[in-house]
Amino acid sequence: MNKVEGQDMAVRKIIKIDEEKCNGCGLCIPNCAEGALAIVDGKAKIVKDIFCDGLGACLGHCPQDALEVIERDALDFDEVAAIEFVKSKGEELKAPVHPPAGGCPGSRMKQITRKETHDSNVKLTSKLSQWPVQLMLVPVNAPYFKGADLLITADCVPFAYANYHNDFLKDKAVVVGCPKLDDSNYYAEKLSEIIKENDLESITVLRMEVPCCGGMAFAAKSARDKSGIEIPVKVITISLEGEVLKREYL
Repeated sequence: MNKVEGQDMAVRKIIKIDEEKCNGCGLCIPNCAEGALAIVDGKAKIVKDIFCDGLGACLGHCPQDALEVIERDALDFDEVAAIEFVKSKGEELKAPVHPPAGGCPGSRMKQITRKETHDSNVKLTSKLSQWPVQLMLVPVNAPYFKGADLLITADCVPFAYANYHNDFLKDKAVVVGCPKLDDSNYYAEKLSEIIKENDLESITVLRMEVPCCGGMAFAAKSARDKSGIEIPVKVITISLEGEVLKREYL
């Protein structure tokens, strides 16, 4: 048995992070109840081995598949120390927080300057044909889902993409959410039920370019796979400046 600073180490289960795959989205952080994970220099890191219980509650929340449970020499999990650490972080969060430069890219501040155009006063008509729209609130068997083209929208997209209604929302049923703020496993489960129950014509995911928004596409793909129904998932990535960056199928 090895020792570190007088403490015994033994082979046990613990999280391993593949830094080549990790893009710093931070989706794993809120799903580690023990506070073992943090974003450091744009990558997920284990704060201390003693805070990681090795159970892998964070695994399903990584859209990059960068986390796995392995066995290696590590200090024993210290539940008391983990609880105290989480409490200390909670106390710190009562004060104003200024995220470090190496934090989640999706939370970094950016000011966007735009030029006025000749059509800036054109009024558009809403193409929304249902209510509610939040994925957490829509009923699985809502009539507007039957045989629909489903548009899964990350909730920042309509703010960034000016012609969202005409280019994407028209004639589609829509659900809206944020994988960074909500439980992506819940998203996957609910979307799976919507897919199974409604004989959808198509699925399109609109996401932002920031890494954490990849959780939206991950939830849609997981839902499709869970449903057992073969239907392509089209993913469209939007830049912070409001341009289409990429179109792909999962």
